[in-house]
Amino acid sequence: MESFGGPTMGSSYSIKYVRYAHLPAPAEVRIQVEKILAEIDQQMSTYRSDSDIERFNNLPANRCQTMPAPILELVRVGERLSSLSEGSFDLTVEPLLNLWGFGPQAREEKVPSAEALAQVRQRVGHSHLRIDGDQLCKDVAVEVDFNSIAAGYAVDTIAAKLEEQGIHNYLAEVTGELKAAGKKLDGSAWHIALEEPRDDQQVAQKVITIDGYGVSTSGDYRHYFEQNGRRYSHTFDARSGAPVLHTLASVTVIHPSALMADGLSTLLMILGPERGWDYAETHDVGAFFVIRADTGFVTRTNQAFERLAGEKTK
Repeated sequence: MESFGGPTMGSSYSIKYVRYAHLPAPAEVRIQVEKILAEIDQQMSTYRSDSDIERFNNLPANRCQTMPAPILELVRVGERLSSLSEGSFDLTVEPLLNLWGFGPQAREEKVPSAEALAQVRQRVGHSHLRIDGDQLCKDVAVEVDFNSIAAGYAVDTIAAKLEEQGIHNYLAEVTGELKAAGKKLDGSAWHIALEEPRDDQQVAQKVITIDGYGVSTSGDYRHYFEQNGRRYSHTFDARSGAPVLHTLASVTVIHPSALMADGLSTLLMILGPERGWDYAETHDVGAFFVIRADTGFVTRTNQAFERLAGEKTK
């Protein structure tokens, strides 16, 4: 078994795979993986001013910029997820994240004034984006943030590269988004532990087995603040311009595409325990919900999730 990893996207990545004699040397595999991650960072990072998306974000209204194909692909995915969620999911919420204290240009975690919120909301909305050939255009000064789908895209891209190199037994993970295929060296399946959504310690709540699917978990327990007894998380509903306030603590999605698992876990997290559950059932999305209750956490797992994950009991 070969494994390597390192820092990426403000977090980390890790690759594990079964190596056979005819496969490329681990050093070569690592070079290919880190080349992919560096390219995605150059294109999509909102934490570096020279990235393609940040140069676009700094443009004024009614301007266009030629973009690499992956960015246009993710904008189209974002448009689809926005449509499916009736506008609740949106790639242009970065000004809201900054205003509430969660974004790359954030200053202070606090509930903003109604006036400040109304002003910023004028610059939010996927409808203000347009693709024209290989250009991305804006009709107001919107800012695009791919943090809800970029890691899933990175996992899919890395998985495709591993497959291309003849590596068919692997676990690829980027900032917690992952995809597993094949078997481990001893012939056993890849086991994935799903965390209980606690901010004081890491506890495995459920362990599943995965072969050929992407897995993504979104939750409100990593980035949040409390004010006047209310908890405000970094998960935003673009329709309200505010963090979600429902009781859904986390949701895990299994999907053939890690990109779609990443986006759909965020979408369901935004929609909440009732609307999100109904969406997952209607669209046959494999989902595992963890909901806050007075006694702790309550979990719900739908049949699509159980069908895709070979579950191991805790």
